[in-house]
Amino acid sequence: MTKTPDITPLIDEAALRSQIKRMCKASGPDVDPRADILGVLKQTNLEGRAKARALLAADRNGIGCAIRLSQMMDSFIRIIYDHAVSHVFKVTNASSSERMSIAAVGGYGRGTLAPASDIDLLFLLPYKQTPWGESVVEYLLYFLWDLGFKVGHATRRVDECVRLARSDMTIRTAMLEARWIWGDKALYGDMLQRFQAEVVRGTGPEFILAKLAERDERHRRQGTSRYLVEPNVKEGKGGLRDLHTLFWISKYFYETSTTDELVKHGVFSRKELTRFHKCEDFLWAVRCNLHFVTNRADDRLGFDNQREIANLLGYQSHPGLEPVERFMKHYFLVAKDVGDLTRIFCAALEENHAKPMPMLDRVLRHTLRRRKKSLPETPQFVIENDRLSVADETIFEKDPVNLLRIFAVADKSNLDFHPDALKLITRSLRHIDGDLRDNEEANQLFLDVLTSKKHAETVLRSMNETGVLGRFVADFGKVVAMMQFNMYHHYTVDEHTLRAIGLLAQVERGEGGNDHPLATELFRHVQNRKVLYFALFLHDIAKGRPEDHSIAGARIARRLGPRFGFSANETDQIAWLVEQHLTMSIIAQSRDLSDRKTIRDFAAVVQTIDRLRMLLILTVADIRAVGPGVWNGWKGQLLRTLYYETEPFLLGGHSQLSRDQRVASAKSELAAQLSGWSGEEVETYLKRHYAPYWLRVDLPEKLLHAELLKRTDAEGRRLATSFRTKKFEAITELVVVAPDHPRLLSTITGACAASGVNIVDAQIYTTTDGLALDTILINREFPEDADELRRAERICKLIEATLEGREELPEMIARRVAQKKLSKAFVLPTEVTFDNTISDKFSVVEVSCLDRPGLLYDITTTLSDLNLNIASAHIATFGERAVDVFYVTDLTNLKVHSGQKQASIRRRLTQAAAEAGDAPSKKAG
Repeated sequence: MTKTPDITPLIDEAALRSQIKRMCKASGPDVDPRADILGVLKQTNLEGRAKARALLAADRNGIGCAIRLSQMMDSFIRIIYDHAVSHVFKVTNASSSERMSIAAVGGYGRGTLAPASDIDLLFLLPYKQTPWGESVVEYLLYFLWDLGFKVGHATRRVDECVRLARSDMTIRTAMLEARWIWGDKALYGDMLQRFQAEVVRGTGPEFILAKLAERDERHRRQGTSRYLVEPNVKEGKGGLRDLHTLFWISKYFYETSTTDELVKHGVFSRKELTRFHKCEDFLWAVRCNLHFVTNRADDRLGFDNQREIANLLGYQSHPGLEPVERFMKHYFLVAKDVGDLTRIFCAALEENHAKPMPMLDRVLRHTLRRRKKSLPETPQFVIENDRLSVADETIFEKDPVNLLRIFAVADKSNLDFHPDALKLITRSLRHIDGDLRDNEEANQLFLDVLTSKKHAETVLRSMNETGVLGRFVADFGKVVAMMQFNMYHHYTVDEHTLRAIGLLAQVERGEGGNDHPLATELFRHVQNRKVLYFALFLHDIAKGRPEDHSIAGARIARRLGPRFGFSANETDQIAWLVEQHLTMSIIAQSRDLSDRKTIRDFAAVVQTIDRLRMLLILTVADIRAVGPGVWNGWKGQLLRTLYYETEPFLLGGHSQLSRDQRVASAKSELAAQLSGWSGEEVETYLKRHYAPYWLRVDLPEKLLHAELLKRTDAEGRRLATSFRTKKFEAITELVVVAPDHPRLLSTITGACAASGVNIVDAQIYTTTDGLALDTILINREFPEDADELRRAERICKLIEATLEGREELPEMIARRVAQKKLSKAFVLPTEVTFDNTISDKFSVVEVSCLDRPGLLYDITTTLSDLNLNIASAHIATFGERAVDVFYVTDLTNLKVHSGQKQASIRRRLTQAAAEAGDAPSKKAG
């Protein structure tokens, strides 16, 4: 693909040949010293690969490593083949059919080879297969297999190659890359000449369409974004395969042998060709290191390997960024460059009439007549083949505002960009300077695109891909291609932001209201939609800095607000939303929303109903844009509950009733619904619960609890469970009635851990007659209710068995832990905080640490050992990080005020969480 540089070989082929010749001479003419030769080649291979790895570590030359490994493989094939035909299957008077040519195909055909890649070979025959040819091929293949190589091969005649290449695009592509290694070179030349004349000639557009369609399907399988945080270096968008596709097309259409020749054809400039080579070398360095580290053909750059690869490539830490994050940012910038080069390449293809117009929907045509239509309001732009293009190549130089105007026109006209326009935009970034950033019209055009109800995400992504967005908003440029090294975020910061903007536009248009009905309803009441859009655009703009990104982001918002035409009041609103963009999510997922102080404190932060509306909508868009599976109905329910509880405080309509009055009202409300109960049964039941139960549990839950307790009493039992699904919230609710004792919750969580269940919330109440009424909410696993109910039944049976002593928890949990392989990529400090200000009645303990099976069981067991009563537990996971919050009291139902006791709690919980092998924090204890 790249013109092969002078590379020092890994092995001395001549010396190896001499050694094998001596071995053959010593063994005699009728004996094949195969075993001895195999041993020598195995050792040579090990030494050569070790040398390749050492050279890669020293020079970080990815292409060089791939070429060296390919050249070493060439040497092995030549040596084994020559030994086979000269010593093992020697023919004195060879006929015209007893000859063959060996060619490398596929990736190996390009003269590059990753450490664990397959070896693809074509054994080319002049006529039909002969016993001699069959023997030689078999000997060579078994030798390579015994050396430990994975070999793909085909044995074909020249006419077979041509016939199959015509009908099979995969075979055609493999043959396009065919490279002669050894054997009869004339035979290979004949195949090449016929392939060019009978397959390639006149079929350029057909091949191009097939390769572009294949690329699109590959991107769909791998994930349409090139900014997935665990990318596939080979197959992913912006990976090596995209560069290979450009090479295939250029070789097929332009008849080039190397990409360097594309400059001569006017496809790439010299600068762009340099970018191509840098991208190729970087991706090869990553892929080769990845294969060496994993010792297998693994092209997925997962979290487990990213840190080690970053170290091998020499990345250093930077304030706010780990070496691994700097490495991955470089990776995504390279992936972006690959996208740029693809656009430039496609523009050149269209210029040369190789690719048909989109409106023909990939129906092959060999010639096109370019159709242009001017736009009356913006004559500097034209519609060419139904896509937006430029009237001439000087428009951005004459008026740099056109670099923003073209995106506004694309959004307004609902047009895709012509490749020529994208190429020119990418080549005109130097015109984005301080004057353009201060230009009032340019800033207004950007804001129009950002706040468009139409296709803001699509147009902004094009703006980002071409480099305009990062240049025009320099602070955003700092987070372009930035990843966060955790399992929670699926995309880079810029990609996450653009997806969030797209989701916000969906909410405004009323699409997907079933997933977030309240956000859809509230958007109609937002006073200033542009404030909300701009705040969401800025919410993560300060990621990667040493300080808290919310605070730093608010400072950036105050600076940028006036530039984009926002008033002082609007700028304050934007800055507040950026600074508080995580607050609602954190409180909803980790606080007791039935605790009035939680709501009071949150209302004090929010202050106005319009802020509350905007913060909820922004939070929904933010969470949903994190990645697939992160948003669920339970998170939506928590956010809705927090909103509905806070709204009355902000509107001044919260209840003025006393605590006793509210308890009495709740009792009366339930009593009115208990049909079929006698007056005596109702009166007795109303006395079974303490005041907190009446104030915190909603009426439907109270009715379910009442029926469960009545049924339990009738059966003369003190232990019972019930369950139900909540499909919209994507959770399943388990209710456990059991005699109250300090280890009850830890036993329940242990049984859940043994079942592989993720608990998201727990509420614990005690009745006046010594029973505990615990409600456990778990993540739903099955889409169908029938399957989920069967699962819930199994879990409840296990809970009952453990409470009755029929099952031993430690053994079950140990088996579960052994089944689940924990990632070694993440090392998180355990943080334990103790707060007496969050709640009026409870001490709040928060444990933040590396998630693992059995973690909640270990923590609740430790809390029981510390003689703490758990009133409620709120469980949240953010990728690899677990945040477990517990509302507790001591045995006298009071807060824990003793500093010594608090220190003991922090120390013991830190130890319990750190048993998974994470790093204890110096802050804890």
